[in-house]
This record gives sequence, C-alpha cells and structure tokens, in this order.
Amino acid sequence: MSTMDTMSQTATGASQQIKNVGKLYQGRRASLSLEIVVVGCGLGGIAAAHCLAQAGHKVTILEATPTIGEIGAGIQVSPNVTRLLIRWGLGKRAEEVGVKPEGLHLRRWCTGETVGWTRWGDTIEKEHGAPYYHIHRADFHRMLYELAEPQCTIRTNCRVVSMDTSTPTLTLESGEVVHADLVIGADGVKSTLRQYVVGGPDRARSTGDAAYRAIVPAEKLLQDPDLRPLVEKPEMVGWMGPSRHIMAYNIRAKREYNVVMIHPDDGGEESWTAMGNTDKMRAEFAGWEPRIQKLMAMIPSTLNWKLIDRDPLETWIHKDGKLVLLGDSCHPMLPYRAQGSAIAVEDAAVLGNLFSRLAHRSQILPLLHAYQSIRYDRATATQISSRLNQHIFHLPDGPQQEKRDQEMRAVMEDASRVARGEKSTLSSAGNANQWADKEKSSIQFGYDADEEADKWWRNHGHTLRGPRALL
Repeated sequence: MSTMDTMSQTATGASQQIKNVGKLYQGRRASLSLEIVVVGCGLGGIAAAHCLAQAGHKVTILEATPTIGEIGAGIQVSPNVTRLLIRWGLGKRAEEVGVKPEGLHLRRWCTGETVGWTRWGDTIEKEHGAPYYHIHRADFHRMLYELAEPQCTIRTNCRVVSMDTSTPTLTLESGEVVHADLVIGADGVKSTLRQYVVGGPDRARSTGDAAYRAIVPAEKLLQDPDLRPLVEKPEMVGWMGPSRHIMAYNIRAKREYNVVMIHPDDGGEESWTAMGNTDKMRAEFAGWEPRIQKLMAMIPSTLNWKLIDRDPLETWIHKDGKLVLLGDSCHPMLPYRAQGSAIAVEDAAVLGNLFSRLAHRSQILPLLHAYQSIRYDRATATQISSRLNQHIFHLPDGPQQEKRDQEMRAVMEDASRVARGEKSTLSSAGNANQWADKEKSSIQFGYDADEEADKWWRNHGHTLRGPRALL
C-alpha cells in the first residue's frame, strides 16, 4: 500500500509464532513475531522497518508528514552502508543513481590551492570491501522505501503527540491510539519520543553553523572551462576558510552537482526544506576563489539548514523496555564527517539482526540493551569525529591553519610516494585530514553491522537462550 494513501490500520499488540523463512540473517526469522511501530519514515526508520520485517516481525511506520516526497540534496553513502545495501539487493541501484568519487580534494578558500588529497575510487573498495557513492537523498530514500513498503504498513499524516510507555500506546494528533509490542523512535533530531527516554523535554544545542544547500545542473559546469573538471573528474571537493567551508560533489550519474555551504548561523531553521536567501548566501562567501563565485552565480535558489547538536544520551532505551531510539533521535550527527545517514542505517541493521533471534518476550529488553551496547560507543565516537572537523575546517588564517595545511600536505605527499611504489615515511594517524587517517578510515568504513550483531550473539547469546531460542 502506498504512503500516498490514507490508511486506517492500527497495530493490535498481538504476537504470533512464525516459521523460519526469510532472506536476511541466513534465512533466520524470529520464532516470536512482534507488532512493532516505527515512528518516523526517514532513512533510519525505513531501514529499520525493512530489517525488522525481514527478521519476522509485523511492522507499521507512522510518518508525521502528509506525503513522502523528494526532500534534501546530496548525501554520502560510504562503504559501511553500501555493504548493507548490496546485502539487501540494492547494490546495482546504488551504482546506477550514485557517483563513485575518485578522491577527496581539500583546497584553500581564497586561492583554491590544493591542501590535501586522498585517493578513493576503486582504492576505497579494495581497502574496505565496498564502494563509496555520492547519492541524492531522495534517490537513497526511494530505494529503501521500495524495499520496505511491500513488507510493512506505512501510514502518512500520523503525527505522534504522546506515548504511554507502559502499554505501549501512541496517541496521534487525530486522537487515534495505536498499540504495539515495541516502539522504535526514529523521529529525528527534534524527536517527540526522546523526552520519554531522557525523562522530560530537552533542548538541542546550536552549533553556531548553518548550511546552504543547492543543486546545479552539471551541464552548466561543463560549459565553463574552469568548472568543467569538477564534473569530468568526480571528487568530493572541499574549500576550507575562516568560520566557513564548502563541500561539493556530483550526484545522479553526474547530471547534477551538489553544493553544501557551511556558514555562521544567523537564526535559520533546523529543516531540510527551509528556504534560504541567495543574496545572503553569496555575501557569506564574498572574496572566495573565482570558481566559487562562478558556482554561486549558477544557484537560483537555496535551502538553509540550521545545524543543531545534542550531547550523547546516557541511554537510548526507556526503562519499561518497550521504547528504543534510533538514528538522530538519540545520536544526531553533524554533517562534517558525512556519517549521519550511515550510522542510522547501521542502527537499523543491528536491531533487525538481533531481533531475528527473538523467541520469548523475556528477551526483548536484553536484546535492546545488546543493540545499545553494540552501537553506543561507535555512534558517540562518530559524533566526536564530526565535531572535530567543524574545528579543523573553520580555522582562521594564521599559525593553526598553517599547521593544519602542512599536516594535510605531508600525508598527501606521502601517499604520492606510495603510489609510485616507494615506501611510506609518514604515519597518517591523527592527521588533520581525517579521511587520510588509515586507522580511522578502517574503523569507520570497514564496519559491518551484521557481523557486529552476530559477534555479540556468539559471545553473549547463551545468556538468553531458552528452550525456544534460536541458535
């Protein structure tokens, strides 16, 4: 049933025994099927619905907006996500709609001088076991939606206004009460359900930054000799400047060029759809190198996204064991490391894998704690890494900026020596270019959410195994 339809189905709270049939998790499905309600139909929510349905549960998504349309702009889909997409049968789709960047190119704001460069392309796939793509968020969401929709009920125009965590039940703005066995809070950085976990309303913290986002037809860049190389050689290109930076890359099979312009916040709105002022946008980057001025002149309209943050929570699980948070609702990611959607999709994969082993109600809370124990440190470390890039990219011109640039150049030159067949003479650990740090990249991009869930079960599953548990 399409999300564009008005639906009246309500989860009943009933559980049932089902057979072991399925595609994911080596065909393993939970012997106890739950009625699960996912609140929020973003990337994390739709991925969670797919994984939990594959695990053998009956899933309903409640989405607040009336329709699910083309929201957002370009996002980065790194190997820790693409390996999951391939496993879910979406590898070819991702390749068709995405662009594989050949490298990461970091430049000075005023001159365009190269400061850092890291080889990606096929190298990143060889090193981390899966490709790296730049994709339009709408294309990514559509892939996941089409994957999940046949397996679950998706209800739009269903804004959750309150929850009884003991039952659990959700009350919608319409007055309807929705019942479930388990609720997944995937309702984003401005989550309604988060307050039930933390014990009351909490406020997000301003980062001091906002992001203009725009998409330019690639054909316009191809007509300009200075901009043509940005399309012909697809890379993630970053210009770093005082209190600002720009990231730009190709999406939609190189038909569109995505530009993200981070600037000091002047009271914007935390929203993917809030319109920005192009005159203000150009004024923010006055004096930046000529290619930036040309790009700015090609942007007829822009979105302006206020960047807000939250400190890590003590727990993602309500004490009653019937509500758990996922994605930005519990660990919002700033865009400086391009891992927000990745970490949310990883959450979904771990949750689905663990709940494919559910055999008895007594296992629900322990499995939720297993999910948190697997995911908490990784999500928190990625949040910290993202915040670090905010500092690194925005240094004012001066001694600290010069030291940063020197570090980035040194690791770039070392990589060039290695490419020529010479021996590396420099450690990349702790480099200001976090993507050049081989250890960090291995940790970030080499992660396999399913393997981590399987590992947890091998080490701890015996504590949950009863006569009806799955081995």
